[in-house]
Amino acid sequence: MKILLLLAIFSSVNVRAMKTKPNFVLIMVDDLGIGDVGCYGNRTLRTPNIDRLAAEGAKLTQHIAASPLCTPSRAAFMTGRYAVRSGLAAESIFGAFVFSASSGGLPKNEITFAEILKKEGYSTGIIGKWHLGLNKDHRDDFYHHPLNHGFDYFYGITVTHLRDCIPGNGSVFLAGAAPYLKQTLVIAVITFFTLLFLNYIVSLKIPRKLFGYVLLCLIIFVAPIVFFFWKFQYLNCFLMRNYKVIQQPPVYENLTQRMTSEAVKFILGNQNKPFLLYISYIQVHTALYASAAFRGKSKHGIYGDAVEEVDWSIGKIVSELNKNKLQENTIIYFTSDNGAHLEEVSSSGEMHGGYNGIFKGGKATNWEGGIRVPGILYWPRVIKPETVINEPTSNMDIFPTVVKLSGAALPQDRIIDGLDLMPLIHGNSVTSDHEFLFHYCNAYLNAVRWNQKNSSSIWKAFFFSPIFNPEESEGCFNSHVCPCFGQNIMQHNPPLLFDLSRDPGEENPLTPQTEPNFYNILRTIEEATKNHRANIPEVDNQLTVKNVIWKPWLQACCSSWIEFCYCDYDEKLVLE
Repeated sequence: MKILLLLAIFSSVNVRAMKTKPNFVLIMVDDLGIGDVGCYGNRTLRTPNIDRLAAEGAKLTQHIAASPLCTPSRAAFMTGRYAVRSGLAAESIFGAFVFSASSGGLPKNEITFAEILKKEGYSTGIIGKWHLGLNKDHRDDFYHHPLNHGFDYFYGITVTHLRDCIPGNGSVFLAGAAPYLKQTLVIAVITFFTLLFLNYIVSLKIPRKLFGYVLLCLIIFVAPIVFFFWKFQYLNCFLMRNYKVIQQPPVYENLTQRMTSEAVKFILGNQNKPFLLYISYIQVHTALYASAAFRGKSKHGIYGDAVEEVDWSIGKIVSELNKNKLQENTIIYFTSDNGAHLEEVSSSGEMHGGYNGIFKGGKATNWEGGIRVPGILYWPRVIKPETVINEPTSNMDIFPTVVKLSGAALPQDRIIDGLDLMPLIHGNSVTSDHEFLFHYCNAYLNAVRWNQKNSSSIWKAFFFSPIFNPEESEGCFNSHVCPCFGQNIMQHNPPLLFDLSRDPGEENPLTPQTEPNFYNILRTIEEATKNHRANIPEVDNQLTVKNVIWKPWLQACCSSWIEFCYCDYDEKLVLE
């Protein structure tokens, strides 16, 4: 009897200890501009729920994405490390995964915050966009799947959401790839008919084997490409629950509502134990969509409708936390993976990209508009309302912040580039310990930010910048995303130098005439850059052409190929 009593006491102590661990709800919107949110200055889009989190928590005004592009930014967020350390920073033109049947992804030796918290007894879930790979060698090995990186539950998409996924929205991918596909097809057809001409008209007696080789090339290389793009929507666009494809292609109209329902169910199912929920909204990446309740209701077309529906979703999730008395033990973090995509224009000419406020540039650039994103932390009775942090912070900082608050220890066998945010939030630190932040354009070090101690200045030096026509727009319209190497970038020697404290819009590069310490500043930045490069190991690049291209044997398909990979097993449950 005494033993049973002791076990009961021990069990109750354990339960109480478990409940003291904070819950985490990490919210990331795709391609949301810092100027799209009311608490960051927008006056025409309605984001009351996001604004309330900022008013009752901490707002980070200089919150920086570790990359201006989806895949590397998310890799850095999940691991607290620059994406170049995990091989998720491209040296080729493919800066992110665009095919679900690619073989690259987040390596197994990388540690995510979900893995660490799972070992601490947390339930872990991801709802929405993953974008860090799926399979490696076989169509069902799920090598890079979120459930093999620390998550217990997954509902969402594994790759990015493209216009090609929704009929009538055009094809962003084909706009860039079409010339290469046409060239391949034209060369193959011309070669074949030239051989026919030489054989039957000129009578050169071309060996039949050569005809066979050309036909084989057409069958092996050209036919699969034609088939893939003919059925792109069915092959590349699908929704998964855990390891199962449940909707191919997805029904998008009410997808934000279904994601919200999934988030609420996850919270209710785990309210008696600590949980980490990562809500990675598929919006507002194009193609844009909105449910009937929001379509046509904003002042900014379908883009504004989508933003306002995301805000509604966040409000529903916060309301559910409050209803179940979980809010005081739950930390909410809100951000975007990178700046708004300025190049997004619909086939009818409607702007489908967001707004980056006063900041120059957008997605895929390391101008402030591409990397300065919303950053909000909300934790009632722990974070003081109306806290504003003007110091440089990074989305990599969430990793050590979450790990330390969970009671776990940071990995000691690797460099963690992120820093714990709580000393800044609580006012124990007045300045950020990020003296330097390194801004990568894919695998190429593009710019460096120096938060000079004992100074109000924040210096930023660019080693190169993309070439584009400012008269057209402030973006790279010809290539959809700005390049990181080759003839379409301009090298700067000496580097372009800005003081963001005086020139946040990066309009006026400093010179030795306008800044007396010009060369001393650059020398300090170059020394920091040298030290940083020395700490970057050689790793297998996950974004090589070989790892990014579509591989039919890795293609996930919920039905037979004859049925063109079509299915719909998802529940239609939505919230009122």
